[in-house]
Amino acid sequence: MSRIGRSPVKLPKGVDLTVREGHVTVKGPKGTLEVVISSRLTVTVENGEAVVARPSDHRNDRAQHGLARSLIANAVTGVSEGFSKNLEIQGVGYRCAMKGTNLELALGFSHPVVIEPPAGITIVAPEPTKITVSGIDKQLVGQVAANIRAVRSPDSYHGKGVRYQGEFVKLKPGKAAAR
Repeated sequence: MSRIGRSPVKLPKGVDLTVREGHVTVKGPKGTLEVVISSRLTVTVENGEAVVARPSDHRNDRAQHGLARSLIANAVTGVSEGFSKNLEIQGVGYRCAMKGTNLELALGFSHPVVIEPPAGITIVAPEPTKITVSGIDKQLVGQVAANIRAVRSPDSYHGKGVRYQGEFVKLKPGKAAAR
């Protein structure tokens, strides 16, 4: 049996989980998320824990078991605590600023790049070189952070660009090392 799939998901206080026909709805203090899971799986809620069970050891059932448990656990964490990703900007003249709810990036292009956050996502720039993306949907937070990073990903020769906080970029030696 799947090690991830068989472990129960603990439901914190204030989080309600309802199941109906392949849809799991999780409501908490930060909002509501809906997770679509395989209709063959069963989710039971008892004693403040949600348990995902599969009907057989068929290959498809085993594949969906751990996935469904992880998606439900991420939804529970999202509506109770939320998720955030931190990015940092490195480079001379590279900076960011908030224009209302939009993020404006100056990354060496001839024009500023404006990023509009989707619904449910909050972007904050506490400093000109720091960006925080937060929300309740883990997948959406990661995708928005990846889209911001993709505007100017770190250069492998100079290290300039947008990177995740703590990300290490190995620099290549360049032409001078060939001599």
